[in-house]
Amino acid sequence: MRVVITGAAGFIGSRFSEMLLEKADELGYKEIVLFDALTYSGRRENMTDVLKDSRVSFVHGSINDADLANEVLSGTHSVVHFAAESHVDRSITGAKAFFETNVLGTQQLLESSRAGGVERFVHVSTDEVYGSIPEGSWSEEHILEPNSPYSSSKAGSDLAALAYHRTFNLPVMVTRCSNNYGPRQYPEKVIPLFVSNLIDGKKVPLYGDGLNVRDWLHVDDHCRGILRVLEDGREGEIYNIGGGTELTNKELTWKLLELCGHDSSMIEPVSDRLGHDRRYSVDWSKIQNELGYTPQVHFEEGLASTVQWYIDNESWWRPIKDQT
Repeated sequence: MRVVITGAAGFIGSRFSEMLLEKADELGYKEIVLFDALTYSGRRENMTDVLKDSRVSFVHGSINDADLANEVLSGTHSVVHFAAESHVDRSITGAKAFFETNVLGTQQLLESSRAGGVERFVHVSTDEVYGSIPEGSWSEEHILEPNSPYSSSKAGSDLAALAYHRTFNLPVMVTRCSNNYGPRQYPEKVIPLFVSNLIDGKKVPLYGDGLNVRDWLHVDDHCRGILRVLEDGREGEIYNIGGGTELTNKELTWKLLELCGHDSSMIEPVSDRLGHDRRYSVDWSKIQNELGYTPQVHFEEGLASTVQWYIDNESWWRPIKDQT
């Protein structure tokens, strides 16, 4: 069987590719195709190790390219769709690219999958499509109330994917994850941004009062959840994937300061982000009960190892920060 992973040069897609390769024989995948446009956050070096395997190949191109998407997906058994514009701040200053990639790009993949006879299509989304929740947690049945151009574009892609299942019987499954962290995350995101700033002796910008709450999920646990959905998820279903560790941004900042050997003098309060959601929290009991998913990476250990990775791999992130 052949599986195509879109966005495979990105943070989560590249880690998923590694984990899928480890299980390829068990799952029956003889060919793994990595598909990525290599825009600013897609790094060719993220794929170096997996591309050493003869079962893995790379296609450089855009998911919006109909001819290329049709060619890549023809005869493919499974698609795992990570490719997306994903940074909220960038969506506020330049929303168009988010709708072009996240909505129209996803629609093109769905159409190409329908034409190519794809039998499993996992669409990877985000908890941000639910909006903000003051207490409790979102189940998969909660209405979508996105508040940023990024989250609204992802909500649109979710709805497109589910519509292709209902209208054309395309075997789609949607996952919605909480905030990811781990090695190789592009340094515009909060954890690698703060750690790399602190390594350089620079202050960290903390939005507003710092009391916005996020649930943190190690990238390995996220990928384990997606693998379970790819293997045994039910067609047409949505699965929340959570980490089980809710922190305010201020609490997270203090943990990073401690791990990097700094104190509160390195915090620089900045104006709050436009439309900044106050709290995210997903109920992931469905994937736990149906597919046996449980996070395995304890947050304290995962955060410490992540910080250490950025300390040890300055050559990975330094060129990015120098460019930006």
